Amino acid sequence: MSDIAKPLEILHDRAKQEFWVVVDGHHCEVDYHLEGKVMVITHTGVPDPVGGRGIANLLTRFAVQVARAEGWKVRPACSYAEQWFKRNPEYADLLA
Repeated sequence: MSDIAKPLEILHDRAKQEFWVVVDGHHCEVDYHLEGKVMVITHTGVPDPVGGRGIANLLTRFAVQVARAEGWKVRPACSYAEQWFKRNPEYADLLA
């Protein structure tokens, strides 16, 4: 659950292979690379000053929803993404 008062505008930079948002001046991101039709999530980063607000959850959910829309599978290669899939079994069908 997020305690963010207003909706975040998460952006997808396909060239950098990153989903990102700026919260209170801090860059938060989920980085990935594609291996064919598999999105490999390599890093989830939320700076400490804005941590604990559910931002990583929202970024990861957005990334996974994009993967579903693109017809990609997902391989979580960072510890946060691995745990996210354990907490969100409704997305298990996307695991590569």
